[in-house]
Amino acid sequence: MNRLSFLIARTLRQDAPLAALSVPRGDLMADLAGKRVALVGNARSLADGNEGAEIDAADLVIRINRAPMPASRTHGTRTDWLALATSIGAEDMSRIQPRRMLWMSHKRKRLPWPVAASDGFYLHPRVDWSDLHNRLGAPPTTGLMMIDLLASSDLTALRLHGFDFFASLSLTGSRRADQVPHDFAAEKQFVDALMTRDPRVTQAGT
Repeated sequence: MNRLSFLIARTLRQDAPLAALSVPRGDLMADLAGKRVALVGNARSLADGNEGAEIDAADLVIRINRAPMPASRTHGTRTDWLALATSIGAEDMSRIQPRRMLWMSHKRKRLPWPVAASDGFYLHPRVDWSDLHNRLGAPPTTGLMMIDLLASSDLTALRLHGFDFFASLSLTGSRRADQVPHDFAAEKQFVDALMTRDPRVTQAGT
């Protein structure tokens, strides 16, 4: 698919041609099997800790959206995968340099061509977004979508960094919890329940 065909499919909301650009879910799962994964959220509280070395020691480091990394001591330096639900500029892309990009949003009109055309690109199915939305009773955050996806794989360990469910707000903006469309209490309950039944999933800083 060339850029013009992509723009037409995106404008007309034709999901099948866009999905054809994605690696199969099975390929993604195979890349996760046996890995120790660090999923790095964007909570401001992460900047108060010293989790950078632990993050970089993981087999696979996944960051979210614009992936702020104010200091290597707190956030580490590596980004293997970048999970997106928003547009991202060339400056941030040059800074982050992910090996793989995943488009997690159900809003295909926001999907940028450089992301869709990148090596290893993964398009998260809309049905998965809808299922998680129904379970939460609210639109899921990019972070929760990734947690749900990763927990379905055969990874060895999933360590969460920078997830406080908006208690300290986000490093990427100034909005309060009541100014975003997510239910952070429901997301915390979801993750707490997941950690209770799946010992592979743990949260740093707790």
